[in-house]
Order: sequence, then structure tokens, then C-alpha cells
Amino acid sequence: MLPVCVSSSIVEEIKRIIKTSEIIKEDDSKWPQKNKDGRQELEIRLGNDHISFETAKIGSLVDVTESADPEGLRVFYYLVQDLKALVFSLIALHFKIKPI
Repeated sequence: MLPVCVSSSIVEEIKRIIKTSEIIKEDDSKWPQKNKDGRQELEIRLGNDHISFETAKIGSLVDVTESADPEGLRVFYYLVQDLKALVFSLIALHFKIKPI
């Protein structure tokens, strides 16, 4: 695997996405536990805050609304979707830009 370098503006954008999601205020104790389908994990270190989350794989918003903590899990779900969208956009841009 090749090392990946990102600019400080990308790091700042990731921090902004995390802060605006307010995921730091959430607690995963009522979220579905990992199962045969797998799990999702997210660990965040932001300033003095360090928090990690673990839940079962989320297939759709139906899984979120049927959980014991739909509001907290919804924050997690949308944060993961936003971060995935950013990463996929960066990958797509990498292959679209032609060197001079």
C-alpha cells in the first residue's frame, strides 16, 4: 500500500465535518452490537477529545430508525456518509486531473 499525503486544507475540512456533525456528544452504548454481518468502527482524536464508536454494519436508514438510539446513530450514519463522499471525491479528482 502506498503512503497517502493530503494537504492541510483537507485535514481542516475533515475536522470541520466532524465538528459540525457533533458526533463527540454521542454515546454508542445503545447502538446495535456487532453481528454476523460485521461492524463499523470510528475513532476520533480532535484536540483533547478522544472517542471511539462501534456498531453493527448499517445497511440503510431503516436500520438506524429501528435502533434503540435512532438520533445518535443517525449522526454517526450521516458522518460516515459525508466522510465517504469526501474520500471518493478526492479519489475521482485525482484521476481526472492531468499533469501539465
